[in-house]
Amino acid sequence: MPIADVIVSFVGLATGDMTNSISLREARRIALAAQGFGRSRPASVGKAHLRRTTERLGLHQIDSVNVLARAHYMPAYSRLGDYDPGWLDQAAWGKARDRRLFEYWAHEASLLPMDSHPLLRWRMARADRGEAGWKGLRLFAGERRIEAEALLARFRSDGPLAASDFEGSCNRSGWWEWGEAKQMLEWLFWAGHITTATRRGSFERVYDLTERVIPPDILAIPTPEPRDAQRALIERSARALGIATAGDLRDYFRLKPDEARDAIQDLKDEGTLIPVLVDGISQAVFLHRDAQAPRRIAVRALLSPFDPLIWERSRTEKLFDFHYRIGIYTPAHKRSHGYYDLAFLLGDRIVARTDLKADRKTGRLLVQSVHLELGAPAETHEELTAELRFLAQWLKLEPVLPET
Repeated sequence: MPIADVIVSFVGLATGDMTNSISLREARRIALAAQGFGRSRPASVGKAHLRRTTERLGLHQIDSVNVLARAHYMPAYSRLGDYDPGWLDQAAWGKARDRRLFEYWAHEASLLPMDSHPLLRWRMARADRGEAGWKGLRLFAGERRIEAEALLARFRSDGPLAASDFEGSCNRSGWWEWGEAKQMLEWLFWAGHITTATRRGSFERVYDLTERVIPPDILAIPTPEPRDAQRALIERSARALGIATAGDLRDYFRLKPDEARDAIQDLKDEGTLIPVLVDGISQAVFLHRDAQAPRRIAVRALLSPFDPLIWERSRTEKLFDFHYRIGIYTPAHKRSHGYYDLAFLLGDRIVARTDLKADRKTGRLLVQSVHLELGAPAETHEELTAELRFLAQWLKLEPVLPET
């Protein structure tokens, strides 16, 4: 029975009575269940498990960091265990008949289920008008549009192309120091004129016309009004999070306050979002009406810094009392837990973190440090060691564990 039904029955939220509250631990269990941690990993993982996971989460964040495994592969591993990452590659960049995901800016660069495409067209339209996207790219919506359209014509005549296929367009001295062709490509991507057809071995994005990548039946879906699309995105955020503040709901698909305000109110009015009080959280909190609250969470998982359970750091701190800052964006002398530290979830608590590196040349998983959280249970080391061995098996590496 969804916890919302219990709350309405006993607290009378349908009439606006806000006299009861949810404990912080119960809120954690709701959040974990919504994110796919409410049950044990399957004994044997199939493509259907991966499809259900991507649909449940709503998106997988993409990041270029490959210290351990690329960010978009990790959430499915954390929830399912030893699955084949090639399945995700097929769903995102494979043959047309295998395509289930597409790339766009959602929570940063993301892989999303195809049925999300209509819900993000309002964002593409705003980018096309120069009202969204990075400031430096907006020139191509106006005074430099002719140049961008000339580049777009290359796709019509030549087929899929990457930034490196354009003379002088390669990145300069750093990831964000793009040449002009790359900037135009990124604006065309923001505006929905092109999308990712595939990825090359170096993980370089290969673009093509959107109509040649997104399936015709998806393109044929009518484009909803922005307010309707934003309401649908907030509902997906709420379903994926289970329980969340307004800020959490906005953050999932990176909506602005004015884009989310009416959507949250609409969903509240129709009963999809139910306001609740959570012990220790001062902000207004909303519960999705279908959220489940298991009495117990029996889970063991390593969480990537880009995992949707913990990517909103203030929410992570409120729910789990876990202060998390990823080391890769911190100067070396200021890092407290290493370069690429993953959170370790045991039951309904985050009990440790460990700095990991896949040394692919030597075929080893390097466990460079382990830090326990205050009050971590006695079995933490044993459980973490077992999980590290499981991770190494998935990565096809030999674990090199620190002495305890």
